[in-house]
Amino acid sequence: MRKKTMIALLSAITATAQADINVGVTLSATGPAASLGIPEKNTIDLLPRSIAGQKVNYIVLDDASDTTTAVKNTRKLISENKVDVVIGSTTTPNALAMIDVAAESETPMIALAASAHIVEPMDEKRRWVFKTPQNDAQMATAIIEHMTSNNVKTVAYIGFADAYGEGWWNEFSKLAEVRKLKVVANERFNRTDTSVTGQVLKLLTARPDAILIGGAGTPAALPQKSLKEKGYKGTIYQTHGVANNDFLRICGKDCEGTLLPSGPVLVAAQLPADNPVRQTAGDYVARYEAVHGKGSVNAFGGYAWDAGVLLGQAIPLALRKGAPGSREFRAGLRDALEATRNLPGAHGVFNMSANDHLGFDQRARVMVTIRDGAWQLAR
Repeated sequence: MRKKTMIALLSAITATAQADINVGVTLSATGPAASLGIPEKNTIDLLPRSIAGQKVNYIVLDDASDTTTAVKNTRKLISENKVDVVIGSTTTPNALAMIDVAAESETPMIALAASAHIVEPMDEKRRWVFKTPQNDAQMATAIIEHMTSNNVKTVAYIGFADAYGEGWWNEFSKLAEVRKLKVVANERFNRTDTSVTGQVLKLLTARPDAILIGGAGTPAALPQKSLKEKGYKGTIYQTHGVANNDFLRICGKDCEGTLLPSGPVLVAAQLPADNPVRQTAGDYVARYEAVHGKGSVNAFGGYAWDAGVLLGQAIPLALRKGAPGSREFRAGLRDALEATRNLPGAHGVFNMSANDHLGFDQRARVMVTIRDGAWQLAR
């Protein structure tokens, strides 16, 4: 009897040790943010299916760019699929709404949305949350520096009427005041709007030297096209939220000369040879374009790739703390992610800490311009 009990116990331990690692993913593969979510979904398909000898399963759900669905997906992934970590979602409102679910279940979450509020200020909930896109403040600083270096004195802002647009307004307006840039107009529009004529006319009345559009994906093309149609001749800046080829396609010739900050991955081949992320960004570009064609890569797929890079570093360490599927393994993943140091990804070099769950410095950004329908490193 004792021998049978011992064999059963050893079998159970072996089965636990060999349990699969389950990664839950919720992305905006349809809806207004689909141009961002689709390359993220494509990139998840490229992530390794085995890490440190353990099989890795990716359970991918579409939240249709809807906040309620993103929360529902997160609950399903955690309660039904028993995932060890959640990746997503694509947009800031969705990612912010998911935090409570991840925290209450003590499941690590790696967001693919930009707002600093996803990981700041650090508290008991956000200690379970990490993200891969650059903070708005980092990118806003790059825009402000470019404006002041190019004799921009007055600027107007038009952004989404949601957490993304508000986050950008808060960061940009604060920095503009410090750098003595005069903000002469501040407008909002919805991701699903089909016209922004009223807002654009107010911007034009203010006669700014430059206009910043605080939007993401293809909806951010709407105010730009309207500004061009109404004859605006000043400089137009966009955020890193438009760094995808669908935006180029929708905006067309109206995008020519637009300036925006981006992660280095967007112009990987144009980076100086000594850039610390040129190789890692180039490796991702090569993998993605081998499947989806030359010129198909964009910044948003890079955010999903970097989530995989982080997990590749963290999983072997977490396995020392517990088996996949256990509370100890999830806690080990959280601790390992927070301890990430000097890890190059497609967008920058990760150096995380207890108070910084992004871990990027200024190496994670470059200024890019649109020339002849393509991304060019701004010199």
